[in-house]
Amino acid sequence: MRAIIFTLGFGAAATLSACGDTTGEQVIFGAGAGAAGSALLHGNLVTGAAVGAAANLIYCKENPRKC
Repeated sequence: MRAIIFTLGFGAAATLSACGDTTGEQVIFGAGAGAAGSALLHGNLVTGAAVGAAANLIYCKENPRKC
């Protein structure tokens, strides 16, 4: 059951994190997706937001056509 929740949370975070036209938007959307995924998995919200923001920013800088 935990694997299903993790998979759903990761999928939701991945879907939400591919948004944002500016650096600020990318950080905010990534932080929101990370915090939401962390809340779904009963984790630390601040850590989830930080990881989500960093991951989305890196992803969008490495793949600008997909953002």
